[in-house]
Amino acid sequence: MNRAFTRAVSPRLAECELTHLERVPIDAATASSQHAEYERALMGAGFEIVRLPDLADSPDAVFVEDTALLLGEHAVITRPGAPSRAGETNSTAAALASEFEVHRIERGHLDGGDVLRIGARLYVGLSSRTDMDGIAALSKLVQPLGFSVITAELRQCLHLKTGATFAGMSSAGTPVLVYNELSVDPRQFAGIEPLRVESDEPAAANCVRAGDRLILPSGNPRTADTLRSRGFEVIEVDVSELQKAEAGVTCMSLIDERSIG
Repeated sequence: MNRAFTRAVSPRLAECELTHLERVPIDAATASSQHAEYERALMGAGFEIVRLPDLADSPDAVFVEDTALLLGEHAVITRPGAPSRAGETNSTAAALASEFEVHRIERGHLDGGDVLRIGARLYVGLSSRTDMDGIAALSKLVQPLGFSVITAELRQCLHLKTGATFAGMSSAGTPVLVYNELSVDPRQFAGIEPLRVESDEPAAANCVRAGDRLILPSGNPRTADTLRSRGFEVIEVDVSELQKAEAGVTCMSLIDERSIG
């Protein structure tokens, strides 16, 4: 069985870091209920949920993707660009140490949400949370592991994966990139079929591939239909309260695609 590592919603979620959205009231209880539904979607895709330790005093702790990259047997612990999130990484590293060979980014800043993996290529967005030193440190670390790092450009979005995510292989056998043209230029990504989301469905550019399914935020019916027409099984989940904290569906889990047991 595959596994997905998650972390509970902090009761202080309303104090989260914000870059592109105006702060509005966030109900942590509602966010927790939506997060539980998200975890059920992962379980429905055949994943065992492994909860990382709660970090109740860390408002952004539910966004575990920013703290680590899972690359087969290896876990790369990042250096988040928001100073308030620096303490989350030690908890993630300690929790993953028994399951992975753990490596650490030692300089610069790197958020996992800026890293888009397509096969052995890691596209890394240069953003307000990820800098060139962090990208260089990642490249040096992962090259011996068989991965190449390619710097990517983004605009008008928090992370690279806010504006583009890898859906997987379509029914025609071609790899599909789901993207928002206002955020990411798809010409940066080699050998893929670009699938542009509708202008009024920008959140659909962030979908998470879980086994043979795609988890998509609800409220994006045309993108969901388009993906289904290309052979994807799409599961829609309501994450509207979490989106007030600039959440995407990828950011709330670390997907371990190895089959365990």
